[in-house]
Formats: sequence, structure tokens, C-alpha cells
Amino acid sequence: MSRRARTLAAVLAGAFAIAAAPPAAAQGVSGLTGAGEPLEIQAEDGIAWRRQDRVYVARGNASATRGELTVRADTLTAHYREKRDGDGTTIHRIVAEGAVELATPDQTAYGSRGVYDLDAAVMVLRGSGLRLVTGAETVTAEDSLEYWPERRLAVARGNAVARRQLAGGGERRVAAEILAAYLAGDGGGDAERIRRIEAFDNVRMASPDTVVRGDKGVYIADSRMATLVGAVRISRGENQLNGGYAEVNLATGVSRLLGAPPDSEAKARVRGLLRPREDGITAPDR
Repeated sequence: MSRRARTLAAVLAGAFAIAAAPPAAAQGVSGLTGAGEPLEIQAEDGIAWRRQDRVYVARGNASATRGELTVRADTLTAHYREKRDGDGTTIHRIVAEGAVELATPDQTAYGSRGVYDLDAAVMVLRGSGLRLVTGAETVTAEDSLEYWPERRLAVARGNAVARRQLAGGGERRVAAEILAAYLAGDGGGDAERIRRIEAFDNVRMASPDTVVRGDKGVYIADSRMATLVGAVRISRGENQLNGGYAEVNLATGVSRLLGAPPDSEAKARVRGLLRPREDGITAPDR
């Protein structure tokens, strides 16, 4: 039997039927059941079945595919459990270790270790090289990267940065301790992209000539508009403005800065240093 032929096909339909066979016969397993679409696991160095632990361990360029989502790693460990009605089993968790990739047709997420919870439909990646790549956009993190494919959501934690390369050179960047990036297509068949980013703690948003900082922020990709709240600072060239609330167009650099949010009853003034030759910044008093 060739190395590639040693494949486990775990089809999520029908009854669970398996004989007491050695791990080398794992390719005969069929009918592992669970919610959703079929799950197929493959590996070059074989798949071991540890019946007492209720796991399958796939080693060597291993992959697990469910619908359009594929998890790849050096080693994949699939955990299964008995169904509540006693009619078969279901794989509910996959642990990926070593050179982990989570791929869909439009995005790929990377890390060195990951846990894919099939019940919640979420992959949590940790370790080195954490990043999500989607078209011209890249999201990186240092602590963890959560990817929710059904919700079209990625949550990056720990010095998280979302970057988009601009056609004319340079990049547009959103950084914070926590970033929640919402993905969506345009309805015309184009690949998915980031449509909205919510940022928390030590927020920094930058275009080639404008940098904005604050405590919390929201960035809308289509309009290129950013809204920041709390200890806001806008820097453009040698200009710097300080306030409590800002609306910034990162495409044009035009900014509106207030001492407090428009719906707030708080009274505060904007402070800053303006150079006469810098355009595009308005700073109304409040």
C-alpha cells in the first residue's frame, strides 16, 4: 500500500461501523457522523486509531477537509465522541500541530498550533507566524488568531495589525491590542475582503500621510472612514491635534476632531499644533 493510499475518509452520514482492526487498516473506517458536511482526513505517514482515547492521529502533511474549509499541519489529532442518541459517533475537535494552515477559497490563516472546534465552527491559532491573508490584506497577531468562517470574522489578539497594500504604493494600516475583522464579498462573485474592523486598546490607524491614535476605533473599508474615541491624537506631517473623538477619511486625510463624541454632554476643547501649509484638517471647538 502506498503512503498516499493510507487515507482516512470520515464521512459524516450513516451509522458508525468499525471492526477491531490495527491502525494500518484505518482507511477502512467509514460513517463517522456529525453535524454539517462530510469531513475527510488524509496523511502521508498514516493514521493511528487510539480507540481508548477516542482519537485518530494523522501524521505527515496531514489535512482535514470539510466543505470548502481545509486544515493542514504536520500532525492532526481528531477527537470523536458518542452521539447522544447512541447512533454512531461524531468528530467534534481537531488539534493541529506544526506548520498549521487553515484555508478557504478566499482566505488562509497560519500558525504553529491550532484547535478547530467543529461544534462552534471556530479555529483558534497560536504560536509563531500568526497571520490571516485575504487578497491584498493581511492580519497579524502575537497572542492568538481566531477564525470563524461561518460568521466571516477574524479576531486577532496581541499587537494585532491589519494591513492593505495600496495600488499606488504604501499601505493602509490599523493596529491595536485586539482587532475584530469582518469579512464580506461584494455580491458580484469577487473574493472576500475585510469590510469592517473594530479595534480596542492602543488603537493606531495610518495611511501614507496621516496617523490617528485612540482608545477604541472602527474602520469601514468601503468609505475609508475611521472613527476613534478616547485620547485621540491626529498626526499629519508636523501637525498634531488632540481631542476625545475623531472622524478621519484615511483616503483623503481629511479629519474632523472634537473634544468629545457628538452625543456626549461632556464639554472639552481640542488642543494641537497646526502648520499653515498643511491642508485637510478641521478642528472645531466644543
